[in-house]
Amino acid sequence: MTPGETDPWTLFVIFGLAAVTVIARCFFFILDRPWALPNWAHRALHYAPVAALAAVVVPEVVMSNGQLVATWQDARLYAAAAGALLFYWRRSVLLTLIGGMAVYLPLHLGLGW
Repeated sequence: MTPGETDPWTLFVIFGLAAVTVIARCFFFILDRPWALPNWAHRALHYAPVAALAAVVVPEVVMSNGQLVATWQDARLYAAAAGALLFYWRRSVLLTLIGGMAVYLPLHLGLGW
């Protein structure tokens, strides 16, 4: 193959992925009747944002450089605990953010944790 020439297998994969994407996105338009999610799937979607947020936040809080935090002198642990307690107490996302940062910043900047 000469430089700049595309491998046939690569073209096949690109067109295959494009076809799968188009079919998946157009699936609901192709159907001849309205389609609804089952009740169990609809209920499960209510928890999807919380699960996604937990999947992003929890590893950031309990891990450092790919390893579990080995010491209690980590400002993220105390900030996460304070934020969780504030949310449980007041159910306010803004208060959770402000309270967590109010705990995190002095520990991180002041003590170097």
